[in-house]
Amino acid sequence: MSEKPLSEAEYDAITDAAAHWCMRVHASDCTTAERQAFEQWHDAHPLHAFEYAAMLEIWDVADHLPRSAPASVVVPLKPRQRWRSYAVAASICLGALPLAAFTGWEAGWLPSSYERFDATNGLRKVTLGDGSEVELNLGTELVYSRYKDRRQVKLNKGEAFFNVTHDSEHPFIVQAGEGKVRVTGTQFNVWKYEDQVRVMLLEGSVQITSDAVHGGVPLTPGMQASYHRGDATPQVAAIKPNDPALSWRTGKLVLDNLALADALPLINRYLNKPVMLADAGTGSIRIGGIYNLSEVNNLIPSLPKVLPVYLTRNQDGNPVLNAIPGKKPRG
Repeated sequence: MSEKPLSEAEYDAITDAAAHWCMRVHASDCTTAERQAFEQWHDAHPLHAFEYAAMLEIWDVADHLPRSAPASVVVPLKPRQRWRSYAVAASICLGALPLAAFTGWEAGWLPSSYERFDATNGLRKVTLGDGSEVELNLGTELVYSRYKDRRQVKLNKGEAFFNVTHDSEHPFIVQAGEGKVRVTGTQFNVWKYEDQVRVMLLEGSVQITSDAVHGGVPLTPGMQASYHRGDATPQVAAIKPNDPALSWRTGKLVLDNLALADALPLINRYLNKPVMLADAGTGSIRIGGIYNLSEVNNLIPSLPKVLPVYLTRNQDGNPVLNAIPGKKPRG
């Protein structure tokens, strides 16, 4: 028997409840009893969890407001659906009651549109609100926000290839880790795994920063930049001929005679449990091959068949690769 559809009023009530709980669990005076009540509400219905996740994204936008922002702001959020409920919820999350006086949109603090995209079960192509096209790799999550003076993407995790619509008056900014990629119109790829970020430029020009303090580094077509958390400036290099890094766009993972230490970040992004290395010696063993992205989960169990390694598990349940002393890879 199918579940009875919710009415508009019931849906609005869930949205408002999600906003309330978003505000309370982030409050310094939130009690243990309140947190338990929130968990019960969150788990009571799948829609509760869905709406709360949406509120967290709005909260994340609010977290980037200037500290000097006035307490009362109008929040002109216009998501593709349910803009009224989200605007009310955003107002609650931002402490923007009563609504009046100052417009966050005009000040460039709050977006007029907000879209979330992910690729869970396969590669995905999406079109952003400004017409820019984005290809999402498996396991990718990103959020697009349109502000008065800029277009902004936050790449939470994964990898995306951008074909950005040119608009010199509204720069396109991709936030990945602590750094940013700033463009007006171009084609480029951004990969983020844990605290590592790599940007490859195919067309146009971009400006790369690795943190919010130091100046940017320009890239021209055929160049790439990479950085880790804490880097003052990105490391810039030429893209190697036939670099396989973009093979994911055709559903392939290409490992071109890489050391395991370099290969595992490329593999782990597709796994629920990342694979660990027992030691530096294991990390120096090299691996090559072409694999379907949909079958990467089968790669790790097969490694002992082709490499001088064996598998164990650590206390957290992660697979651990251990080198077999004196044994060479099978040719």
